[in-house]
Amino acid sequence: MRWISLIGWLVLCFAVAGISGSWTAVEIPTWYRSLLRPAIAPPNWIFGPVWSVLYALMAIAAWLISQLPNSKERTVALLLFCLQLALNFAWSWLFFHLHRTGIAVVENVLLWVCILATIAAFLPLSRIAGWLLVPYIAWVSFAILLNFEFWRINKQS
Repeated sequence: MRWISLIGWLVLCFAVAGISGSWTAVEIPTWYRSLLRPAIAPPNWIFGPVWSVLYALMAIAAWLISQLPNSKERTVALLLFCLQLALNFAWSWLFFHLHRTGIAVVENVLLWVCILATIAAFLPLSRIAGWLLVPYIAWVSFAILLNFEFWRINKQS
């Protein structure tokens, strides 16, 4: 039964990835290609593998927390996890679907804060689960800078 729960977390995380990835895929050859690229922008091919690893790590971290005995701390931690996942989803919608790069920067900062809160909630419950989210917050830290640079050099809203 424990492993079925892991599959559920993987499905949830990769559903977010799949839907937001579909918005991204449509915009890469059109709108995104028309933008000036910041010097710090990695090649497009890197995003798929990086995000795949990050979503897998997120799912494993949430699964580890979900396996703990029910408690207020566990519930808060999983609610924070779901909130950061929703913010992750919203960023793709703002940046790629609506082309609102400036608002996406602000939303990305909110995502970062929520990831930090999730890590803080996970660590006392499971050090492994908390540490599994560190690559995610590191990548989102870079993503904030990258998003800001796209906004700055393209003068988008």
